[in-house]
Order: sequence, then structure tokens, then C-alpha cells
Amino acid sequence: MNLKIYNSMTRTEELFVPREEGKVNMYVCGPTVYDYIHIGNARPVIFFDVARRYLESLGLEVNYIVNFTDVDDKMIRKANELGITVPELAEKFIEAFKEDRDGLGARPATIQPRVTETIPEIIDFIDGLVKKGAAYENGGDVYFRTATFPEYGKLSHKNLDELQYGIRIDVDERKESPQDFVLWKAAKPGEIYWPSPWGNGRPGWHIECSAMVRKYAGDTLDIHGGGHDLQFPHHECEIAQSESLTEEPLSRYWMHNGFVNIDNQKMSKSLGNGINVRNLLKLAKKEPIRYLMLATHYRSPLNFSEEILKQADRSVERLANSRDNVVHRLSTVAKGSLSLAKDEVLQSRLAELQAQFNASMDDDFGTPDAITAWFGLVTEANNYLQRESVSEADLLSILERFEAMDDVLGLLPAREEADLLDEEVDALIAERAEARSNRDWKRADEIRDLLAERGIVLEDTPQGMRWRRK
Repeated sequence: MNLKIYNSMTRTEELFVPREEGKVNMYVCGPTVYDYIHIGNARPVIFFDVARRYLESLGLEVNYIVNFTDVDDKMIRKANELGITVPELAEKFIEAFKEDRDGLGARPATIQPRVTETIPEIIDFIDGLVKKGAAYENGGDVYFRTATFPEYGKLSHKNLDELQYGIRIDVDERKESPQDFVLWKAAKPGEIYWPSPWGNGRPGWHIECSAMVRKYAGDTLDIHGGGHDLQFPHHECEIAQSESLTEEPLSRYWMHNGFVNIDNQKMSKSLGNGINVRNLLKLAKKEPIRYLMLATHYRSPLNFSEEILKQADRSVERLANSRDNVVHRLSTVAKGSLSLAKDEVLQSRLAELQAQFNASMDDDFGTPDAITAWFGLVTEANNYLQRESVSEADLLSILERFEAMDDVLGLLPAREEADLLDEEVDALIAERAEARSNRDWKRADEIRDLLAERGIVLEDTPQGMRWRRK
């Protein structure tokens, strides 16, 4: 295996070697389910889906964990505003997340744990830190004693004097040090809570992921991922509390995707330029959205605009048309009537393009260059289809490469959808052909226009008429 991953911890590309041969434990921080996810959330959903797919294409068994934060300050405030309970709010937006994830073409995680289902493990984790002197209780709250972990800041490469404090909780005089962060929060009147050795309360933000990682993957992950904004403080705090308890590295490789800008502006609430995935899926299908996300390397900032989305749509259409043309050419001949002999020059070129695709993905999941290799395949396929005589075996080989690349990137509609011919369209096409043979040009044009209104594009090919959806 030649896969190299840029490790945010070491800031270098490193050869990927799983802790256990043939298996990968990958944890990616999931959403806080108080609202619909936005385009910035969509980027890790799509990218880590592709990373997981590629790892699986290498023959690895991937235990892919994406958590739901289903209780926190934002959720309590939102539930109060809506006049519902926190669990009711969580259920609504967990289902919404799953719908949006599916809408983006991402596959469900292997495990999707919830904070509220991990409370016993969280309490045990905190209790272990208290017993080791790495955490302390004050007024029903429990804090991590940052001074006990000298390596705090090693992921973000900052020292304690540079770091900002007060993450998801105001700087509190009850802390021994401003750098300390909350592990357990005492419940305020009317808030959701669980009993604990320190009184009724609920988990702090950072401890949730550490406990879920340990429960579902053990002390050390192969890959821990998330957005760049999570590097500090969230992942930094995860490292401190996990490694203080287990005395083992929390993860062997750390991966962080870049930010998403909207029309070259930072996405922010103050600018009101956020786009939620629900509205995004009204603008375009999942394939061009995925293309837009993958055409930029995951670690680089990504710019979104409707014009860029339209360009992505045209690129996906080019990929789909090439694949569909190969399928159509294959369907115009009787099976077994073509020579089974393969064109060795073509086969060599197909192998080169697949190797180029794999080498791009091996270079820190380089999806932009992988897409370039795919368009090389499109060129080869289109050139081959210009031949009068083709080999069934070669056509199948081309399709095999299309499918192998799409299994990783997920940029094409399912072939069943692309090839579907309903009876009404078939009848109209047959009627148009009859009208043309009878020189009834008016009726033929009427049918052509009607099909165009339905998004059906007719194309004359050397092998006869074919159609596709626009």
C-alpha cells in the first residue's frame, strides 16, 4: 500500500500504516443536531466519505465512526425556543442530517453514536481523570487540569500563552487556571441532566468524543478527522484528556479539511451568506455538488458560487455522457457477436489511467488529480467509440474503469437511472421516427420539442438514435 496522508500533528505526509493489518478505525466529528447542516458541514461529509471509499477499495475493512452531539448549550436554547424537549429536537435533526447525507451521496457510517447513549462511559472517563489528578470538581462542575498535560497545544502547534480560553463556557473564577476546560457541567434549573458523582449535570463538549472513541475504537485511532476549525480547541482538548487517561496516542493520523467560502467571502452568520444543504440540493443534484467539493484538494479553502456549481454540472454531464455512450454502443450489438480480442494499446492506456487515478488518491487523497485521470479515460473512451469496429471486451474494460473510479468519487448517477426508458418516452420516440419516415416534419418537430421540455435530449449516432436526460 502506497497511501500517504498529510498528518496535521506532524505537518508532513506520512506513509499510512494501520495499527492492525487490514483494518482501519476512523473517527470523524459529526454534527451538533440543533439545526440543518450547511454547506460547510457538507464538505467533511463528502470528503471523508470518499476517503473511506478509497480505503475500502484498497481492501481495508473500515470502522467509520461519526458521532451525533445530541445535548449541549445550543440544543438547550433551541429546544426552549421551540417549546420542545432536547431529545425531541435531537431526533428531528438527526433524521434531517441522515436525509441530507443521503442526498449528498455519502454512505452511512459504520457506527453513529449519540452523546446521550454514552453517558455511563463519559462519567467513567471523567472519574478516571479525577482519580489521576488530571481533573477536579468545583461547584458541581468538573474541569480538566491542563497543567498536568505538558503537551497541550501539540496539534495546533501553539503554546499555552497563545491559546484562547473560554470555549463554550465563560472564563470562570472556579477554574484553577484559565486554560482549564469543562468536562462535566452542573445542571441549571429546568435543564436536561443525568446523575453523576459530582451531582446532576451533563457532559462538556470535548469529553464526548474521547469517550465515544474509546468505546467504539479503543484507545488509539488510525485516523481522526474533522474540519480545520476543530483542530483547536476541540481536538486539542480531546488529545489532552484521552492521552492523560490512557497514556496512549489518541490517533496515529490527524486529518482536517479546509473552510468553504461563499462567493470569495468567509461564510458567517453576520454576513448571512450561509447555505444549508437542503437548499443546496434544490439548486443541483448530488453529483455536481460532490464534484465541486472534490475538484479542490480537501486541505485547501474551497470557494462556492452558483456559477462554479454550473461548471461542475457541465463536467459531471461530460463524464456521464461518455459512460452512457459506451453503454449505448454495447447495447447495439448482439452479445458474443464481437471479437473478444482486446486492443492491447487501449488496454495499456486504460491501465495507465487507472494507475494515475490511484497514484493521485495515494498522494493524500488528491481528488483533483484523480478527476483529471478520469477525464483522460473519457478522452480514450470517446476516441474508441469513433471506430467502426469495436471489441465487446474493450467496451467492458472501459466501463470497468468508469465504475472503479466512480466507486471512489461517486460522481455519476446510477446506471439504472441513466438507462431507464419509460414507456411514454419510448412511444414518443417511435412515433417521431414514423413521422420522419412519412415526411411529417411538423409532427416530428412537435415530438422533439415535447421531449426537450421533459429534459430528453435526442442524439443521432452511427449506431442509431439514442437519448439521454439533460
